[in-house]
Amino acid sequence: LNILSRDPKLLSSIPPGSILTPHPKEFERLFGPSPSDYEQISNARNWAEKLQIVILVKGSNSMIFNIDRTVYFNSTGNPGMATGGTGDVLTGIITSLLAQGYPSLQAALVGVYLHGKAGDLAASEISPQALVAGDLIDYMGKAWKSLSTF
Repeated sequence: LNILSRDPKLLSSIPPGSILTPHPKEFERLFGPSPSDYEQISNARNWAEKLQIVILVKGSNSMIFNIDRTVYFNSTGNPGMATGGTGDVLTGIITSLLAQGYPSLQAALVGVYLHGKAGDLAASEISPQALVAGDLIDYMGKAWKSLSTF
């Protein structure tokens, strides 16, 4: 993301169907500042469509922007996840879903939900203040299990 933000011409080289996962400041460096949340959402929708990619803006309510300009808001996660390495865990989850054959949008949606759910489960047992990135990995099985009915 840092390389892309230093040379915006490279944005057109991103393969269609790719997923970018910037946090808000990284998004701003990539696609420019927005005077309001509404403008940021509009900007992200435009870029997702233009580049034919999925953009997942990480935050307290992560937003997923699809190629068709649809926007999704994630309902899981907590402030304890604002710690080093949790974004890397999210990237790993999404990459594993892609490797399993999930299409880009579904990998981003399922990945961000499970990531946040694992964080919520960990925070409820450990506390948000003590949460570290590795805890998300430890709670991933429980997060998956929360999706099943058996």
